[in-house]
Amino acid sequence: MSEKLQKVLARSGQGSRREIELMIQNGRVSIDGKVAKLGDRLEDLNALVRIDGHKVDLVALSDEVCRVLAYNKPEGELCTRHDPEGRRTVFDRLPRLTEGRWVSVGRLDANTAGLLLFTTDGELANRLMHPSRSVQREYMVRVFGEVTEEMVRNLVRGVELEDGKARFEDVVYAGGEGMNHTFYVVITEGRNREVRRLWDSQGVTVSRLKRVRYGDIFLTKDLPRGGWMELELKEVNYLREMVDLPAESETMLTVEGQKRKKGVRQIRRAVRRHEERVSDDSQGRRGRKDQRRTTSRHQETESDNAQQRRRKPSGNAANRRNPLKNKPAKPRSRK
Repeated sequence: MSEKLQKVLARSGQGSRREIELMIQNGRVSIDGKVAKLGDRLEDLNALVRIDGHKVDLVALSDEVCRVLAYNKPEGELCTRHDPEGRRTVFDRLPRLTEGRWVSVGRLDANTAGLLLFTTDGELANRLMHPSRSVQREYMVRVFGEVTEEMVRNLVRGVELEDGKARFEDVVYAGGEGMNHTFYVVITEGRNREVRRLWDSQGVTVSRLKRVRYGDIFLTKDLPRGGWMELELKEVNYLREMVDLPAESETMLTVEGQKRKKGVRQIRRAVRRHEERVSDDSQGRRGRKDQRRTTSRHQETESDNAQQRRRKPSGNAANRRNPLKNKPAKPRSRK
């Protein structure tokens, strides 16, 4: 039985189907030495498939063990694997895999925080992101400006944006003071900056945005900012059932691991250690340069001081150094 190339590579953890289709279009994928084309199918999993010249270990449908992580993304992190400017990405903190790689289920822009899912199953990620599945995403949003009931009705009915009509499935007011108001909103699409653009269409600005739910997976207080937690088999199968994928019978979590879940303090310590390592790495080169610069300055100063000590003062210079040295002493007199 043959399968589409992008489907096999997605299942092998090389990315989502869309990402792999772009790789194929750009000529980065080859099958037995020949550049692959969109529409190619694989009949033999023993075929030699390479991406950017690196061999890919293909995973059969029955051999795959689906894993899912819940990650609490902080503001400022990018949803990309590599940033040319060296900024922090969401993949920096994730656990390393011996086979495959983590695929993000959708994206959050740099200024948006909250729940982000990762999986080793590219097919699961592709189906969860597809608009036809209408998976709910809930956000806590703080807006600056006056919000009226008419504006909320517009957002629920639908607003015409640059890329088509968009709307919130639900809007719930959560309180506020002055010009700052907090709402919980629900959408079923993952268009770029959709929540922000919807509020912008009503003349108010989003000052804070945080995703708190994806489907029935909630962001809880047990997961501190910058921490991740692997989902149990029950939660993984909930996501798979939602997008019509067969249930998993195995999990990479051991029985002891499920009973002894990481506590908030442990996760915070791990996050803090990671930030310290990143900070040390970024400052390492700079620190070594500063140390060399300081050492050279110190050596120059010591050499100047040594020369001054060796130079003997003479003439007026000697008198200026110790003006009382050659001054005659006053005669003593008794009263």
